[in-house]
Amino acid sequence: MIDEEEIDLLLNDLFDLYGYDFTSYSRASLKRRIVRLCSLDKFPSFAELRYHVKTDPTYLKRFVEEITVNVTEMFRDPSFYKSLRDDILPIFGTKPFIRIWHAGCSTGEEVFSMAILLKEANLLKKSLLYATDLNPSVLDNVRRGIFPLTQMKQYSESYISSGGINDFSTYYTANYGQAKFDRELSEKIIISTHNLVSDSSFNEFDLIVCRNVLIYFDKDLQDRVLKLFDASLGTLGYLALGTKETLKFSAVQNKFKQLNKEKIWKKIA
Repeated sequence: MIDEEEIDLLLNDLFDLYGYDFTSYSRASLKRRIVRLCSLDKFPSFAELRYHVKTDPTYLKRFVEEITVNVTEMFRDPSFYKSLRDDILPIFGTKPFIRIWHAGCSTGEEVFSMAILLKEANLLKKSLLYATDLNPSVLDNVRRGIFPLTQMKQYSESYISSGGINDFSTYYTANYGQAKFDRELSEKIIISTHNLVSDSSFNEFDLIVCRNVLIYFDKDLQDRVLKLFDASLGTLGYLALGTKETLKFSAVQNKFKQLNKEKIWKKIA
């Protein structure tokens, strides 16, 4: 077993050497993932794991990939995307330009889902989608716009459930077991590393999507990130969170009004 003092030492190493700040992540989740990694990579001791993190850049990359949670899919929770189609995009149609930030975007499936929504609403040409994540290696997936072909059946079903009107396969080219999404979608996506823990606001957005990221943070870090989102949203902008996340009891709850059960809030102050 790994004790709390050892985890503190490792987290201090990560911050002092590389600037990664995991100190406000949910400790139980973090500990589970570190223990799992020790077991997977067959380290005889915690000290051995710590040594590799400190001295081996390749292993550091693996460590960050395993510690950060990268679970996502296209059109996840179709009713959420239906609400975007019906309630939000018609309002965006009146704007001269649309900026959307996918914070903690992981491998980018939700970013491409949003690009498809915008295309079908004839809004993609006047939109920019900013895809950011702490982990630079997952952003390579977003850059390539390539996903396993085996997932397309499920994604197609979710797309149809979200109100999709086309044959989903028209948005990608299948080749060698991979689905490569159209360049028309990817060329509207701006990709960058961004650390929600330590980095500041970098633009003014009409919509921020950050789904199932805050659940891995402690309460203080959740408040810090929500303040960052508040500072990054334009007047009457929208914030979309995951199904288990809320603005209730947060530092910014009085600045937002929840639109519906789909966890979309409108900035009112």
